[in-house]
Amino acid sequence: MRLIRTCAMVLTVGGLALALGCGGADIGEECEGVGSSDDCVEGALCTNEADGALRCREICDTDDTCPALHHCNGVSGTSTKSCQPD
Repeated sequence: MRLIRTCAMVLTVGGLALALGCGGADIGEECEGVGSSDDCVEGALCTNEADGALRCREICDTDDTCPALHHCNGVSGTSTKSCQPD
């Protein structure tokens, strides 16, 4: 019985650590699925870029909310915009 409790506790702690360590890709990191936010950190969207790469970019409404050298542009196949490099 003690062995079962110990194993259950190890699995629970391990599962929690795995869940916490599985956050989405950061801004600028590669992702899958244009327009999806599943692979990206909160507030970011998988965006197709001019070089053909798919990267997580911050969701925006205007250029003013984007970092320097980025503009708020539409993401293909969506009604959402993201901060894309110039």
